Amino acid sequence: MDALMLDGNAVAGLLQEVFAVEMTTGVATCDGCGASEPVGAIHVYRGAGVVLCCPHCDNALVKIVSDDTRVWIDFRGTRTLELHA
Repeated sequence: MDALMLDGNAVAGLLQEVFAVEMTTGVATCDGCGASEPVGAIHVYRGAGVVLCCPHCDNALVKIVSDDTRVWIDFRGTRTLELHA
């Protein structure tokens, strides 16, 4: 799996399309272990969709799947997401 892992900067464009702010500098807090990291430092795995995982405990923080007209985002693994305007 490590060969497929990138950092959160790899999904900056996708996140920018969904949210109207710079996402890589936002801070996500893991609901599993409580660690907080900038989104740009979170591990990203690509496959049928995109999964952002905590670099400390590998908990799935965010799952993103999209098609030509819709985007599905699951934030269940993220306790908080702090964004700067």
